[in-house]
Amino acid sequence: MYIVVLVTAKDEAQAHKIAEKLVAEKLAACANIVPRIQSIFHWKGKLDRAQEVLLILKSRRRHFPAIVKTVQALHSYDVPEVIALPIVEGNKDYLNWLTEST
Repeated sequence: MYIVVLVTAKDEAQAHKIAEKLVAEKLAACANIVPRIQSIFHWKGKLDRAQEVLLILKSRRRHFPAIVKTVQALHSYDVPEVIALPIVEGNKDYLNWLTEST
């Protein structure tokens, strides 16, 4: 199964570090970095806000545990966001490339 993995990072430097490691290790075929997202969330009992960077990773489900482990090792947050969404359909050629790249 193919997945899209969402990871928020504190800044672009951290996002690039995580993305480059995951792609270099073939845990993700591609990483998109979306700068300057605004996040609103509960943390330690209060409403909080942060400017963050979003990583959008394309991978395969079997790599998810290693993706989580890598993100946790490189991330500064106590509880980094690492969530996977299934890809239910896709361009066959793109999905073949995704398989070859991971």
